[in-house]
Amino acid sequence: MADEMAVRDAEAVSRFVERFAAQLTEAGMPRMAARVFAQLLASDEAAMTSAELGEALRISPAAVSGAVAYLAQVNMVSREREPGSRRDRYVLHNELWYETFTRRDQVLTLWEKTLREGAAGLGADTPAGARVAETAAFFEFMQGELLGLLDRWRAYRETLDLG
Repeated sequence: MADEMAVRDAEAVSRFVERFAAQLTEAGMPRMAARVFAQLLASDEAAMTSAELGEALRISPAAVSGAVAYLAQVNMVSREREPGSRRDRYVLHNELWYETFTRRDQVLTLWEKTLREGAAGLGADTPAGARVAETAAFFEFMQGELLGLLDRWRAYRETLDLG
């Protein structure tokens, strides 16, 4: 971590982390989780210890712990034991965005099923039933488009020279 920061402009890294974290927070992610996620994203190894995260973000161990718990719950990071150590490292998942959106697809499936059941219970001829049925159709459409989009992303990713 210290060597990485020596090569980079620490202030520029900090500005990126805080700016992206603010955007994630505006999109609904808890603030500390957004900051920890952005810091991990900005790390060359995509992995840091709790102490490294606390130092980089100037936050308490408790704040790191809470943020990591949230990120683990939504499957954006995992905890790994440092070889030969008792310290944990928090690691971003490989193909993070692909995996995140794939999991979102599972949520859409669940919501669509519940909405279809709700529309049937509300009655297809009622305004509420029609509204809920349209919402279910929207999620069905989004799910189909998302799967195709993710397949196209994988093909496109193969054409990139990202190292």
